[in-house]
Amino acid sequence: MVSSKKLLLELACLLPIAHGAAIDQRSSPIVDLGYAKYRGVRLDAGVDQFLGMRFAQAPLGNLRFRAPQDPTPEKSVQDASKFGPICVAVGQTADANNAEDCLFVNVFKPSSATLNSNLPVWVYIQGGGYAQNSNSNYNGTEVIKQSGDGLVFVNFNYRVGALGFLASEHVRKDGDLNAGLLDQRKLLHWVQKNIKKFGGNPKHVVIQGASAGAGSVTHHLTAYAAKKDTQLFVGAIPESPFWPTLRAVADMEFQYHQLLANANCSSLNCLRDLDTQALLDAAPNAPFIGAASDNPLPLWYWLPVIDGDLITDHLYNHFERGNFIRVPVLVGDDTNEGTYFAFNATNPSQVSTFLKNNYPYLQDSQLKSIIRAYPLEPPLPKHAAYFPSAEAAYGESTFTCPGNTVAASVARFFNPRRVWNYHYNVLDPDNVANGLGVPHTFETSAVFGPGYSDSAAASYYTTNAAIVPVTMHYFLSFVTKLNPNTAKYHSAPNWDPWGQGTGQRIRLQTNNTAMEPVPFDQIARCNLWNSLQSYTQM
Repeated sequence: MVSSKKLLLELACLLPIAHGAAIDQRSSPIVDLGYAKYRGVRLDAGVDQFLGMRFAQAPLGNLRFRAPQDPTPEKSVQDASKFGPICVAVGQTADANNAEDCLFVNVFKPSSATLNSNLPVWVYIQGGGYAQNSNSNYNGTEVIKQSGDGLVFVNFNYRVGALGFLASEHVRKDGDLNAGLLDQRKLLHWVQKNIKKFGGNPKHVVIQGASAGAGSVTHHLTAYAAKKDTQLFVGAIPESPFWPTLRAVADMEFQYHQLLANANCSSLNCLRDLDTQALLDAAPNAPFIGAASDNPLPLWYWLPVIDGDLITDHLYNHFERGNFIRVPVLVGDDTNEGTYFAFNATNPSQVSTFLKNNYPYLQDSQLKSIIRAYPLEPPLPKHAAYFPSAEAAYGESTFTCPGNTVAASVARFFNPRRVWNYHYNVLDPDNVANGLGVPHTFETSAVFGPGYSDSAAASYYTTNAAIVPVTMHYFLSFVTKLNPNTAKYHSAPNWDPWGQGTGQRIRLQTNNTAMEPVPFDQIARCNLWNSLQSYTQM
């Protein structure tokens, strides 16, 4: 979600194939999806990649602000040798690599896989705060090879910002709410229909997401209050699940009217007639009603809403009432979840303003309770005195405590031995020097292999190299066996499940991976956030 990652991902989209592997020009595999045939690329590594395939129609014109539709049939063989554009984001310029026409899927499969291989399927949902596609076009080659050619890997784009999450009764009447999440549902149904043609098993699909992708995973676990459409996956991995404010449509109606005013429009049809850039320019972040000030602006402005159908309640309520699909879950977080996002506060008042601007229904007495729970902490390099307090408060409220709630709820309502929790505590010298600690989703390069996701920290090739196979094989084991221990790395310790009561987790740390209890002080702070959820609207 940070600008450096965004730049690297934009550059990566210019590459003709997934980075980290070479093309075998002698073979170009073709897959017939019924609506189109796609010609992919066979890599020397023994992996076939099919990039930039349409899983839905281009959401343009009258399809803007509507649920995704089936792809238009194509008679000629389509090129699947390069990534399609990602979904254009808040604050971006629409161009060849960032576009409104963006509903593309990428599939990586072992070259040896056939229709009868029935391999486990790993579907990755990228993050970006529902404002951008910030983890796009990851390369599944390394996880396939490390699994012994034992899985199929899928990733894709979904609409974000106003294009994905414009909320209004006008949209409900003549469109679809939560279009970005509906894109994800469309992809999951596409997998059910088509993944066997890549050698995958539609009855063994595991969904993983990072940040907003992990928040999306929790929305899919609770979709339709778990009363229908429950057979799309058999396991879930929310990596630092992102639970921002989740409001009713009426609470977000002001955004729609502000967008109309900014665009000099008077109707939804007028917004549909705007070119992409004009709409983006009319949809900047702005203060929430009830915010303490306009500085800082809320981190995330265009967000999912409770629509009464796909999303019927707040996520805390769903999980604590057992309204979720019963599948094994692997969930975790990083030590310093908030350092990428927190305001660089110099005093408690600035911490309060930062939190109030993101959660405007918090009352003064509640903000005082939060400040007491997050007093002055040891300083972090290159940051003001109360930055550590602000980052801890935001990180726990938005990522860590939601993850712990998921784990505890799965243990309570499903099975305490089929949910595993982790705490990622891998120190990178550059992160430490820049006052980031162990930041949000820092484990991603260890999960997919350095160089196969974002640009990896240098220490993953040197002092932290040993954590990569440990982390990767825990994830691979969960994806393929629904248990992180069955096919774990040979020297890795056993990862005990969450269990009963207050829970336990594994600490993933270079040369010091071990089980640990969830700290009592963190449990107390998470209880505070839980008590405030009707005000934070999580």
